[in-house]
Amino acid sequence: MTAWRRWQDYATMVFGVLLFISPFVLGQTSHQVASVSAYVLGALLLVSGIVAAATRGPRNSVLLNAPGAVALITFVAAVVLAITGATWIALAAGVLAIATVLVAATFRLGNRDR
Repeated sequence: MTAWRRWQDYATMVFGVLLFISPFVLGQTSHQVASVSAYVLGALLLVSGIVAAATRGPRNSVLLNAPGAVALITFVAAVVLAITGATWIALAAGVLAIATVLVAATFRLGNRDR
């Protein structure tokens, strides 16, 4: 498949932006560690989506797996944030991490002829 044509990569970019703005939208900017985590992980999701979108490589390319790896890190961070008490940011991070993995799975399991 050609670069910049996969909707999954654009969805990952949107999820990254949503995670980045989640502390502002949820009014949780007073939790400094949770806010910084959301900013960094959101930026990582955005960048990994851009890198995956720009890659023309095959489906088994390491760069196309980057959003999944960042989503796994985001989910682990969400669990840690939930334990520390920043539940709304943790919930947003967890939901967006799961959504990223589901979107990546539709790409990986999609039509093999492309």
